[in-house]
Order: sequence, then structure tokens, then C-alpha cells
Amino acid sequence: MYLIPFGCLIIVFLILSLPLLFILVFFRIISFGFGNLGFSQEATFLMLLLIFAGSLVNIPLTRPKRIYIEKPYFFNLFKKQAIISQGIAINLGGAIIPILISIFFLTKVPLKLTLLATALMVVVAYSLSKIIPGQGIVLPAFVPPIFSVIISLILVPSFAAPVAFISGVMGVLIGADILKIRKIRKIYPGTLSIGGAGVFDGIFLVGITSAFLTGF
Repeated sequence: MYLIPFGCLIIVFLILSLPLLFILVFFRIISFGFGNLGFSQEATFLMLLLIFAGSLVNIPLTRPKRIYIEKPYFFNLFKKQAIISQGIAINLGGAIIPILISIFFLTKVPLKLTLLATALMVVVAYSLSKIIPGQGIVLPAFVPPIFSVIISLILVPSFAAPVAFISGVMGVLIGADILKIRKIRKIYPGTLSIGGAGVFDGIFLVGITSAFLTGF
């Protein structure tokens, strides 16, 4: 019979627990961010369910059309014709729900200063985002939250959390996604999903991270 050292068992347990710990920390961060925005834990949990379920739903904004493209295969040595669907859609969990939350907060914050903060974030997101073939639009993950927090704390410190959420979400959505649709269309012929995975950045996490950082 072989005896496994107790220390090894602890290490194995910690490794197996990492996914659960990550989920708990992630939910804690989200809860803290929503808490800064005035949501209870129950409302936060319901919101997360809607967002995660909604992330699987893309609502078409344009009528999809089929186009022919040349698709490389066998180490890019040969090409064959393929039919793909081309169009523009918007993601329910990654764009529509955060937009609705932003509209809700607009009724509770100084409108002119919030619009100014959002405009500044549009400029930041547009300037710092890059289009990379095969990846889509790339924007450093911590840039939008940090900038939106700084801008909101300077312009409207009394409403820093909701303004950071609004400017973070709408700034990236407009500056990094919508304003660059034509450019990315030239290198990506398929269906573009605003706020969805793959082509565009995750909009919602930008807003929540912004709200989370204002709590420090």
C-alpha cells in the first residue's frame, strides 16, 4: 500500500478548487460592482443569469445575405469556394442589457456631464482599439475601466459608479465597435455581432469593472 503525503493532497485539493474559487471571486467582484450601482445580491444574480443566457442570443440588425468566399484549406495550399452568411447583429447579453441599464442610470445622473464623459470614452476607445485580422477588434482590457473611472471621478464624483458604467459601456460600444464596423467589414466577411464574442469586445464587463473600481 502506498501512502500519499498529506502536503500533496492539499496541493491537489487546491488545484481542483481553483475553478470554484475563480467563480466565487468573479461573482464577488460582480456583486460589489452592482452594489456600487445600487443593486441587491438577488437582483445581481438574476441580472447575471439574463446576461449569460442572453450572450447566446444575437438579434439581426440587417437582413443576412449569402456570399461566396474562397476558403483556404490543407495548410493554405489550396482554396475552395464556400457560402457564408453576412450581416450585422447585436448581442442580447453583451450589448442590449448593458444599454438598457445605462439608459436607466441616465435618469439618475447629471445628463450633460455624463454625455461629456461618454464622448471622452468614445475618443479613448476609438483611438486605442486596433483591428487585427483573425481576431477582430482588440482593446487592452484595463484601459476602458481605468479611463472611465478617472473621467467620472473628475467630472461627477458624486455619481462616479453609474457614470463610469455608462461611459465605459457606451464608450467602448460606440468607439471600438460601431464606429469601426466598416473597417472590420473589409477583413471579416461574416456576420458581425455587436457586444458578442469573437469579433467584438465584451461590453458588459467593462461597465462592471468600472463600477467596481469606483468603490476603492
